Amino acid sequence: MSAPDDRWPRSVYHRGTEPDPRFSLANERTFLAWVRTGLALLAGSAAVDALELPLADAVETALAVVLALAALVTATVAWRSWALTERAMREGRPLPSNPAMAVVLLAVVVAALALALGTLTGG
Repeated sequence: MSAPDDRWPRSVYHRGTEPDPRFSLANERTFLAWVRTGLALLAGSAAVDALELPLADAVETALAVVLALAALVTATVAWRSWALTERAMREGRPLPSNPAMAVVLLAVVVAALALALGTLTGG
């Protein structure tokens, strides 16, 4: 097992005291769940780009880009949220909120509206 000073990122592991491993592992599982969500958004982006949908070409392209950007933001925010949560646990501070939830919600709403409107209008 590595010593705390040998682990990366040092900005997280070099602070405070070791929390209960169950909490650190739960934080890691949450991070991985957000990464899976980002991958699902990326897969949705690829599907919108590859499939013939009842949408105008410009709308399909815009939707694919929005979903791909949402995937990027979700993964980036998930990493930051993991680090901030781990640091908060080590320093005995309240846990931060996760702004990735708003990104995913917005991406899903935009995709659902675009697909619903495209289906209703026939593209």
